[in-house]
Amino acid sequence: MSKRLPNDCFALPQGVNWTPVADALAHLRTTLKPVTGVEVARLAALPGRVLGQDVVALRDHPPFSNSAIDGYGFDHRSLPGAPDGLPLLEGRSAAGAPFEGVVPEGSAIRILTGAAPPLGVDTVVLQEDVTLTDGRVAFDVALKAGANIRAAGEDISEGGTLVASGRVLSAGDVAMLASAGVAEAHVRKRLRVAVLSTGSEVVEVGATPGPSQIFDANRPMLGALLDAWGCEVVDLGRVPDDRAAVLEALGQGAAGADVIVTSGGASTGDEDHISSCLAEADALHTWRIAVKPGRPLAMGVWDGAPVFGLPGNPVAAFVCALVFVRPSLRVLSGADWHEPLGFDLRADFQKVKKPGREEYLRARRRGDKVEVFASEGSGRVTGLGWADGVVALPHDQGPVGRGDLVRYIPFSEFGI
Repeated sequence: MSKRLPNDCFALPQGVNWTPVADALAHLRTTLKPVTGVEVARLAALPGRVLGQDVVALRDHPPFSNSAIDGYGFDHRSLPGAPDGLPLLEGRSAAGAPFEGVVPEGSAIRILTGAAPPLGVDTVVLQEDVTLTDGRVAFDVALKAGANIRAAGEDISEGGTLVASGRVLSAGDVAMLASAGVAEAHVRKRLRVAVLSTGSEVVEVGATPGPSQIFDANRPMLGALLDAWGCEVVDLGRVPDDRAAVLEALGQGAAGADVIVTSGGASTGDEDHISSCLAEADALHTWRIAVKPGRPLAMGVWDGAPVFGLPGNPVAAFVCALVFVRPSLRVLSGADWHEPLGFDLRADFQKVKKPGREEYLRARRRGDKVEVFASEGSGRVTGLGWADGVVALPHDQGPVGRGDLVRYIPFSEFGI
C-alpha cells in the first residue's frame, strides 16, 4: 500500500439526487488517483501489468539496415546499363552472417531476409522476380532506389519514448521493448482488492443451506472479474447481518488491501450495515444512479481504502462492477481510464422504456442483430452465462422497436 484517498473523494455536488451514468463516470474519472506503488519487473512478467514509468528505447530498431526479402542486392545506379542482367558475385549476405566484401557497381549478390546489405548494395530485388542464366541476374520489374531495404532506426529510435506510463502492457508491447533492448520496466504493483459478501441469508457454496438461505454467487463472481482485470484478490469471505462483524471485515480489508468491494448491505434498510458503518465513520457517499439494473451505490473510504458497496442481487452487482468498478480500479491501479466501445446493431427485440435512466440489458449478438435475455430480473443469474455482452440504452432513450439500431457492447470491452 502507498497512497491513500481522502474521505470526500466520492462526494458528489450538493443537491444532486438521481445522477446520470455519464456524470457519475465523469466524477470518478476526475477524482480518483492511483494508490499503488511501483516495482521493477522483468520482460517475461510484463504482460497485463500497468506501466508505472515511461520506457525509453535503448537501441535503434532495426539496429542496422537490412533486407526485407530473400533476393539479390545491387547498386540501383547499375540498372540503366544492364539490359542483359547483372553478373552474380560468389558468396551471400545472410542474417547474422553478412558479406564482408564490397559489391562493385554493375554486379549483384545473393542476400537473405534480415541480412545487412554489403557495401555497394542499396536495392534488393525479390528472388521470384529474377531469372538466373549463366551466372547473371536478370529482371524486368521496376524498382526504386532503396527498394526492399529496411533503414536503420526506421521503426524505433534510440532514446525515444516507447511506451507511456499508464498503459496496460500486452504481448505486443513486450516484443517492442525487447527489440529496443529493454529487459525490464517499472510497473505498478498489482492492485489488491478485498471482496466481501454480506447477508445472513448467504451461505458458502458447498455448505448445506437452511430453508431461507441461498448460495453466495456474488463473491466468486466478483473474484473472477477481479482476476480477469489483473487484480490480486483478498477474500474476506462473507459476514452475516451483524454490525460488529461488518466492522471487523472492513478493518481487515483496509489493513490488507488497497480497495474493498462489497455486495449487499449498501442501501438504507435496517440490515444495510455497509452503508451504516461508512456513515458512522463520516465516509459514506450514497450514489443514486439513474441506472437499471442497480440500486444506490455505497461509496466511501475506510481507513484510507476506497470502498465500493454493490447491490446484493447478482445481476445488478455484475453490471455495476462492469460499468463503475472496473474503470475505477484501472485508475486506482495506475492505468488509463477506459471507455468501453460498442457498435450499433439491429434490435431483435422490443422494449418499453421511458427516458430518464440508462439501462443495460444482457445481450447476445447474432450477425447484424442483437437479442436480449428474456427476463430483466436482477436475480436471474442464468442470463449472465447466456449473454456475450450488453445492450446499453442511453439516458434519453425511449421505447425500442424491433429493427431499431441499439448500442451493443461486448463483454471483451469490459475486460472479460
